[in-house]
Amino acid sequence: MNENTNWSQSVTGVVIRNHQVLLARHTYGIGKNKLIIPGGYVQKDETPQQALKREYMEETNIVVEPKQIIGIRFNMKDWYIAFYAEYISGEAKSDHDENSEVIWLDIDEALSRDDVPDLTKKLIECALKKDQGFDEIPYVGSTKNGIYSLYGIH
Repeated sequence: MNENTNWSQSVTGVVIRNHQVLLARHTYGIGKNKLIIPGGYVQKDETPQQALKREYMEETNIVVEPKQIIGIRFNMKDWYIAFYAEYISGEAKSDHDENSEVIWLDIDEALSRDDVPDLTKKLIECALKKDQGFDEIPYVGSTKNGIYSLYGIH
């Protein structure tokens, strides 16, 4: 068990390129054998944006840049943030651990397949409407840590 993991904070991101979405076939848990959008837990001393970049690199070999927040799920014990993330570089490859394959799949096909869970489909639909989502609005904080980010509609 990784002691650096914050088990109550997790992230995911939808990456779309050329009308295709990047999906990974999960190897464990409730998502086993399903094609889902990659993501994972935030580590201590890591922002959600940094966590998403790390998770994508570890699981898919793809460099991404988180952009808009397209979904948030929270309850009394944890939270989950979904980003629209821009593809930067890399060739999609499985990590052969958390996933057995990583593929670029046509969006329409992804939205119609039985092996793509409903949550993944909903988040893909949210990503397609990303311009209606929350954008990052940098601001200068009152502490010596410098620039902070607020996500909001502007």
